[in-house]
Amino acid sequence: VQLQASGGGLVQAGGSLRLSCAASGRTFSNYFMGWFRQAPGKEREFVAAISRSGGSTYYADSVKGRFTISRDNGKNTVYLQMNSLKPEDTAVYYCAADQHSTVVAATGVDYWGKGTLVTVSS
Repeated sequence: VQLQASGGGLVQAGGSLRLSCAASGRTFSNYFMGWFRQAPGKEREFVAAISRSGGSTYYADSVKGRFTISRDNGKNTVYLQMNSLKPEDTAVYYCAADQHSTVVAATGVDYWGKGTLVTVSS
């Protein structure tokens, strides 16, 4: 499956952004989806994940209550709504897809999209 993330940009602290990740090539609803991020000099880290139906979601503690992951299987797209952004949220954000398990770890992910840069200014 091919993944294309979009929606990144520059925002002030306290602001909001909505990331999108459009999938193509395979049956989107067969895939667990997730978002990861990687800040300069740091390892890629888990942000949020969603089940194939969208009925279950999972979040890193650092974003819980501020970020919301959702998906539209009719549009083959997964979203990440980011509110109350902080400078420490600055990173390249990647979407990920896996056919077999919930996407909560970077290792073993089946497919990665190219990242989209989010910069939060203080």
